[in-house]
Amino acid sequence: MLGTVLLLLALARPACPSPASRRAEALKRLLEVFGMEDPPSPPAPFKQPPQYMVDLFNTVANADGVTKNPDILEGNTVRSFLDKTHGEKMRFLFVLSSVAKSEKILTAELHLFRLWPRATDGPRRHHFCQVSVYQVLEKPEPDVPGGRKLLAARLVPLQGSGWEVFAITQAVRDWTEDESSNQGLVVTVQGLGGSPLDPPPLQFASGRDHHESKKPMLVLFTDDGRRGASLPTAGFPGGSHAPQHGSLGAGLTGPRSTRSLDRLQPCQRHPLSVDFEEIGWSGWIISPRGYNAYHCKGSCPFPLGENMRPTNHATVQSIINALKLSEGVSSPCCVPDKLYSINLLYFDDDENVVLKQYDDMVAGSCGCH
Repeated sequence: MLGTVLLLLALARPACPSPASRRAEALKRLLEVFGMEDPPSPPAPFKQPPQYMVDLFNTVANADGVTKNPDILEGNTVRSFLDKTHGEKMRFLFVLSSVAKSEKILTAELHLFRLWPRATDGPRRHHFCQVSVYQVLEKPEPDVPGGRKLLAARLVPLQGSGWEVFAITQAVRDWTEDESSNQGLVVTVQGLGGSPLDPPPLQFASGRDHHESKKPMLVLFTDDGRRGASLPTAGFPGGSHAPQHGSLGAGLTGPRSTRSLDRLQPCQRHPLSVDFEEIGWSGWIISPRGYNAYHCKGSCPFPLGENMRPTNHATVQSIINALKLSEGVSSPCCVPDKLYSINLLYFDDDENVVLKQYDDMVAGSCGCH
């Protein structure tokens, strides 16, 4: 009988999770912080991100991904899509299946690279031509009346080369609401009076015949509704190159004696390196390779000085605790009182490049609260 009871107790006692299962659970929770269910699959070898997205990341963030200025982006996500027509001239199709229904489309831009004009036998009559972008409504016959809708039109110089950007926000909103309505875009080049030009003196780079860096691209600025704002946020005041110690993944807790010593130290900020290669995410994350999240530790002893950045509530709590005026009141805690956002540039499951900003990811300073 006693043996049966012991067996039942052994079966009822929860098994201690293995290090592998704890790591899997920790990485699952970390993915949730970054708004993902599963890590994206690594892209094809030697896949290069569009230079526009790399430049945008460098404008928004420092080398560690920490936001330089929180007001640069209107939303918190920028997505880029390459043309899927594989070189059909002046026709473009972008597959938007990776855009979540909950994402709010703020701005959508068509980026086309204008090539140097061809050499001609005679002098040019004009220095500009009219470029028009249409949303295709009827795929088999986009040129018939009612088969397309004008989205943008402007005069473009015939000389020189470089990127031309056209706003097509409403069309993309239509496509994300009804995926079957996405029949692509068609671009026309006409004379100043709308007259056809054959051959057109202006050419745009296609997805098949030109270098990866010049491929037609759709750029979406969106907001996925994930906002922190639990503490004041601001641009990070400087670089934060992550030190090698205090790394996420190097152990969840330190020795007991070390933790006891920490409680004797005053509240202050300490390094906490998050290394994406160590976590196993370096295959799909383009930038940064990691960042310094920092963490707060230390004691908040009475009396709280201004250097501990106490709130009025923490000051009162410290006094009550010191004078033992009420039972069960502990001293204030050392916690972040300013948080900064970070940015990730990464490949999604469809090998599109995404720039996403995450709030409240870096402890900017610590205080007693």
